[in-house]
Amino acid sequence: MTGDGKMNRKAAIIGGGVIGGGWAARFLLNGWDVGVFDPDPEAERKIAAVMANARAALPALSDVPMPAEGRLTFHGTISEAVEGAAYVQESVSERIELKHKVYAQLQQSNPGVLIGSSTSGFKASDLQKSAVNPANIIVAHPFNPVYLLPLSEISGSENNPSEVVERTVQIMKDIGMFPLVIRHEIDAFIGNRFLEAVWREALWMLKDGIATTEEIDEAIRMGFGLRWGQMGLFETYRIAGGEAGMRHFMAQFGPALKWPWTKLMDVPEFNDELVDLVANQSDAQSGMYGIRELERIRDRNLVGFLRSLKERNWGAGKVLCEHDERRAAAFNAEMAQGLDQGVKAAPLVMWQGQVLPGWIDYNGHMTESRYYFCNSETVDNFLRTIGAGMDYVAAGHSFYSAETHIRHLGEAKLGDQLRGELQIISADEKRFRSFVRIMKGDTCVATVEQLCLHVDMGAGKTVPAAAEVWRNLKAVAEAHAGLPLPEGAGRAIGQPVERARA
Repeated sequence: MTGDGKMNRKAAIIGGGVIGGGWAARFLLNGWDVGVFDPDPEAERKIAAVMANARAALPALSDVPMPAEGRLTFHGTISEAVEGAAYVQESVSERIELKHKVYAQLQQSNPGVLIGSSTSGFKASDLQKSAVNPANIIVAHPFNPVYLLPLSEISGSENNPSEVVERTVQIMKDIGMFPLVIRHEIDAFIGNRFLEAVWREALWMLKDGIATTEEIDEAIRMGFGLRWGQMGLFETYRIAGGEAGMRHFMAQFGPALKWPWTKLMDVPEFNDELVDLVANQSDAQSGMYGIRELERIRDRNLVGFLRSLKERNWGAGKVLCEHDERRAAAFNAEMAQGLDQGVKAAPLVMWQGQVLPGWIDYNGHMTESRYYFCNSETVDNFLRTIGAGMDYVAAGHSFYSAETHIRHLGEAKLGDQLRGELQIISADEKRFRSFVRIMKGDTCVATVEQLCLHVDMGAGKTVPAAAEVWRNLKAVAEAHAGLPLPEGAGRAIGQPVERARA
């Protein structure tokens, strides 16, 4: 346990390349400590670059305060990296003998540790061969960028008891991923087998001069890729069948399975000529961008796509919503515990968020309506904390905004990380007056003062809040009573600060 009562969680990352670095970022930004082992002398620099991208992207998907970032350490040996770890993510090269060597060292240093492998194709039973404890070795295969894409394919063997699978699933959920448990062992799992089929067909079209690398990519990203991103394959084809559904689609297009449309069983020879063909066209297509620039473009596009899905609670967006809900529940429970143990005399951090492209006005600054949004999210989280969340509203009572005053003190721009700090200035059973500072680092970019009334929605009038809600609200109000009146509190538009404080 740490000094603040939180459980220590540490993950060891063995192999700090693109995938290992992505795993490190995913764990760190979800509050886990991470120990990394990679003999590459450039490992720290490479992971630092991945972390910079992840810090700019992952928080943009969350509407709940992110946990404190974990502690990142680099180690000279596997045994040092795995010391005290509850979970290991192995992301070394796809050489089975190397993986076996790594597992032997891991299980010698930390015998009971759970080991997940990022392997793209080896079955769990292959990874487990000759292991001292095969039960604790399992496949947890991600997709790049690991810190943004939620899918983790979980594949075990008959050597893995159900509790190992369940523990792996829970760890993946804890860091905001979507664990997809594979029913039966199969090489390359689900995602890569599907991608391999598409890749082979693409290579044939390229080799036969039918299309270039750019034209093939355009066909994907301008057409079916957009559908797949939120509905997948079968749900997309079900819609293609119209009102008659999938059965009609199968009857209409089923015969095409016998047509010579693809060469999936006929693979072009993998030689220098094919490599040059692919590499040269790819350079012409994307060579004007550096790899980090391409990564940032990719991440911004994925954030926008995922945010859109999140707003609709659909597909990968549903995973983000559920992860926010779990974290919000934990956050609210922690805040409620704080209410019981005594509220600190300090503003409450109730919201965090990132300035997104849709929040920007024609001046390049965050638009006015989004400052109100930031305040609303901050106050809503506070209401949930004191027991006036959606269940309370469903029972017929709620706090209504009666008056709001916003001051713009600074500028917020695209990508800025913001947080909402709430101070209760006054409260009684029927109302409270809040003062929210919208902070960018140590800079206050806006303040929002608000009066909220407690309302019986059926009767349409103000009434005292429920006893438990008032008890919690009162505890915060009393704790904040000793704080200085915030600068600008009570100030009317254009009114001097001195008069506002009088």
